[in-house]
Amino acid sequence: MMLGRCSLFALLATGLASAALAQTAGDNLNMRFANGIAAIAEDKVITVDDVRREITPLIPQLQREARNEKEFNEKLEALQDDIIQQLIDRVLIVKEFRKDDKKHIPVSYVESRIADIQTEQFDNDRSKFLAYLHSRNTTLNDYKKEVEEDIIYGYMRQMQRKTQTLISPVRIETFYRENKDRFFQEDSVHLRLIQFKRGPADTDESLRAKADVVVARFNAGVKFDDLAKEFSEDSRRAKGGDWGWTKRPDFKPEFSEPLFALKKGEMSAPVLTPDGCYLLFAEDRKFAGIQPLDDVRDQIERILVQQMAQVSQERWLERLRRDGYVKHY
Repeated sequence: MMLGRCSLFALLATGLASAALAQTAGDNLNMRFANGIAAIAEDKVITVDDVRREITPLIPQLQREARNEKEFNEKLEALQDDIIQQLIDRVLIVKEFRKDDKKHIPVSYVESRIADIQTEQFDNDRSKFLAYLHSRNTTLNDYKKEVEEDIIYGYMRQMQRKTQTLISPVRIETFYRENKDRFFQEDSVHLRLIQFKRGPADTDESLRAKADVVVARFNAGVKFDDLAKEFSEDSRRAKGGDWGWTKRPDFKPEFSEPLFALKKGEMSAPVLTPDGCYLLFAEDRKFAGIQPLDDVRDQIERILVQQMAQVSQERWLERLRRDGYVKHY
C-alpha cells in the first residue's frame, strides 16, 4: 500500500521511518516493472528483487536527504536507474574478464571471502548464513558464483583506475591557477593545552604559580606534550593535551586572541578564567589565505588522476555497453 504525502514523512520522526520508506521503495519498483524484470544484460536477467536488495541499505541516506515525499520519490527513481545500470555494468565487466582464458579467480579467494562475509554479517554462524541463502532462494553454489563475480568486478574496476598515473606539471599549475578558491585555508592552529582546574581554595595567584612551574620547565627545553602528560588536568592529558587543528571561531575571545597570536612552537602566557588556568601551545600554524602551489601540488595531482581515471572508466564502460547485449524494461 502506498503511503500518503503526509503520513509518509510524519514517520520520519519515528523508528518506523526506514521500514516504511523501504516498503515504499519496493512498491515503486513493482509499479515500474510489473513483470518483475528490470533489465536483461547478455544472458543475465536483472530482477526487481536484485534491484531491491541493492537499494534497501541506501534507503536511510535517501530518507535523510529528502525534504518531502515528492523529492524522496524523485531521488528514489534516480537511484533505481543508477542501481540497474550498475548491475548491467557488472555483467558486462565480468564478461570482459572472462574473454581472457588465462584469467581466473582462485577458488581459495572465493572461499576466503565467503568466510569473511559469514563472520562479518552473520556472527560466524553458518546456520544464519544458510538461512539467509534460503530466504533468497539461492543455493550455495550460486552464491559462490555471485561472490566470484563481485571479486572480478572490483578487480576490473581497480585495474581501470590504475591506468592513469602521470600528470604533467603544466596541467597541475593550470588547475591551480583556475581553481585557486578551492585552496583557501582559514586561520588555524594545531592546539595543545595544559589546564589547571580551579578548586575551592584556589586563587588567581595560586593557579598562576602552578603555571609558572610549567613555563619555567618549558623554557628549559622540556617538550610541551611531556609537560601536559605530567601536569594537565584536562581530558586530553594522556594525549599530551592534543586538541588537533582548531579555527578562530571555535573559541571565545579570551582564548582565541592569545592562541592566534602564537607562531608555530610558541606557548601563551597563562590564561586565567573562572574555571581555572590554561597554557596554550601552537604545535603548528596555518595562516588564512590561498595555499602556495607547492603545498597543494600532491592534492591537485590526486584530483587530476581521479578525474582522468573517471573519464577513462566511463569510456571503457561505454564500449562494453555498446558491444554487449542489453535490454531495458
